[in-house]
Amino acid sequence: MFEFFQKLDRRWIFLAMFLAVAIPIIIQLDFEETPTDLAHRVFDAIENLPDGSRVLLSFDFDPASEGELKPMATSFVYHCAAKNHKMYIMALWPVGPQMADDTIENVIKEDFPHMQYGHNYVNLGYKSGYEGVIKVIVTNFTELYSTDTRGTPWNAIPMCTGVESVQDMDLVINISAGYAGTKEWVQYAVTAYPDQIRMVAGCTGVQAPLLYPYIPHQLEGLLGAIKGAAEYEALVVEKYKLEDDPKYHEGIRRMGPQLVAHLLMIFLIILGNVIFFIEKKRGGRR
Repeated sequence: MFEFFQKLDRRWIFLAMFLAVAIPIIIQLDFEETPTDLAHRVFDAIENLPDGSRVLLSFDFDPASEGELKPMATSFVYHCAAKNHKMYIMALWPVGPQMADDTIENVIKEDFPHMQYGHNYVNLGYKSGYEGVIKVIVTNFTELYSTDTRGTPWNAIPMCTGVESVQDMDLVINISAGYAGTKEWVQYAVTAYPDQIRMVAGCTGVQAPLLYPYIPHQLEGLLGAIKGAAEYEALVVEKYKLEDDPKYHEGIRRMGPQLVAHLLMIFLIILGNVIFFIEKKRGGRR
């Protein structure tokens, strides 16, 4: 058996990884999610706002990170719509407005057809400048956002009446794939105005460790990668009885292949180390 694994063709490992991912997808393998404290913090921050609160959603990602972040965006928008919050949507990434439009189409127009553009939600679009945009809009929106993506003047949008800056928002939600994203929102918005601006975020897995130091003071909660998305989905699905709607189970569904693939990787790492030490003990080549 030792010699078999020692001489195993790496293509068998590639095949095993392919099956570890493909089989859970084919059989729709789902695992029950137990939300962590961070997911509860994100959920509670939105849930505990009075109905009709103002929420700024910044879609700072593109299709390359859609696998991790789109389930978060879908659940965020549903949760805000279910609470009848007013959603002010913007982006620091060029493709962000398209990501937002897709989410609006899939969630608001399908499940909340009574919501009216300009009254319940508005897409302000993308502005270049990275953190420079944040520095401006924390004091004055209209310095940059004179119109929405449809060309409607700021003052002609009913839900923008009385809104001057990010400080008028009850909560900021950032969905981030990198720079500019959550770190910049924390540094240039929340840190600058800690008593006026509250924030939660969802981010890619590679970003999450860099953002944990900001919890719980600058960031009230954080969803990290598809695992965080699945945990938050579980809370939203349970609260709003969405068991039969598959678009609110994307994060949970994607956790099956990821879990099986990770277990296979752990097994292979352990097996490789066992083979190494047996070979070393026998005096073989290292």
